[in-house]
Amino acid sequence: MISKKKALLMGIVLVLITSILTFMITNTIEVVMGERVVIAKSDYDNLKKVEKLLGLKEHIKKNYVDGTQDDVLMDGAMKGLFEALEDPYSTYLTPSEFKSMNEMTSGSFGGIGVIVTKSEEGYITVVAPVEDTPGEKAGIKTNDKIIKVGDKDLLGMELDKAVDLIKGEPGTKVVLTIMRETVQQPMTFEIKREMINQKAVKSEVKESDIGYIRLSSFDQDAGKDFKRALSELKAKNIKGLILDLRQNPGGYVSSCLEIADELLGEGMVVYTEDVNKNREVYNSKGSNIEIPLIVLVDEGSASASEILAGAIKDREVGLLIGVKTFGKGLVQSVEGLKDGSGFKLTTQKYYTPKGISINKIGIEPDIEVKAMEVQEGQRQDDLKDLQLERAIEEMVKQIK
Repeated sequence: MISKKKALLMGIVLVLITSILTFMITNTIEVVMGERVVIAKSDYDNLKKVEKLLGLKEHIKKNYVDGTQDDVLMDGAMKGLFEALEDPYSTYLTPSEFKSMNEMTSGSFGGIGVIVTKSEEGYITVVAPVEDTPGEKAGIKTNDKIIKVGDKDLLGMELDKAVDLIKGEPGTKVVLTIMRETVQQPMTFEIKREMINQKAVKSEVKESDIGYIRLSSFDQDAGKDFKRALSELKAKNIKGLILDLRQNPGGYVSSCLEIADELLGEGMVVYTEDVNKNREVYNSKGSNIEIPLIVLVDEGSASASEILAGAIKDREVGLLIGVKTFGKGLVQSVEGLKDGSGFKLTTQKYYTPKGISINKIGIEPDIEVKAMEVQEGQRQDDLKDLQLERAIEEMVKQIK
């Protein structure tokens, strides 16, 4: 007779052994049984799909009328994985494309100085022209749709390929055909490319001892440069600060958090959630600015600009003036691969401290002030900056 205690112990051991074997059979890639290899059905289905893909590749290679190469076909297959997501921000990048992207984010590159994205309709759309660049000086605007570069149609083209066409050696010219909502016929711009050296932070003292900082992008040095500019303005005894985020397409979230440390005091700046609802919270840990703060935003304020503006609004640290922001509330991870290629993949959505997702929605300002449109034949220098004028007006009230 086996005692109850021993029987219970043997039962537990049997359950454990059964569980381990079941796990191994269903989760291990292969199990060798004599001359056969047994794999899970899901793995078998995936292998059949890979076999199908390789079979199609060989058929195309042997029979395509113009001929092709293995590398071209495999790059196309990998790009197709990301295109299936129907997300304009997720893409596979060949070695040359990945190198080009890194050059773009380093703050210095040859081109016309416009930040673009791909709309859901497949249009290459301007997020914002970079300040003091050929694109801005030529009159390119936020939400312009670039439909042609030279004689090449861009509709449906991959974003990175379109960017490569727009970029080029400094001194060369590029012709863009653009659709604009307020203009019935397509517009043509011939623009001379330059070496684009972005200076993200500019500052000055306006009337009534009002400090003004123009932040055109969140590049790698933006946090450090902003801190220096703010320190210099404080040394001049400013009584309020206007932070200009108009036409700022975003950049490094780390730079955004560095700037938040200078303005917000301790508290939440933004939080992100991934596909499994795992949440990551980003807090500011510096001191409060302790003087009135007004932030200028417009339809070209995107991504990291919206993170900062959203935190300032939700935490009631300052006043937002301008028009609704662009509406990009997604986080991309960028990974390099061993062969020099890489990819961008949207892995998280971000939310303001009050739990608001602004993706495809944007942030509404506290005070709406529309920018004045440039009329035909009117010089840019002749225009009044209505948004900045209103910000100064409101700041004077707060100081008094």
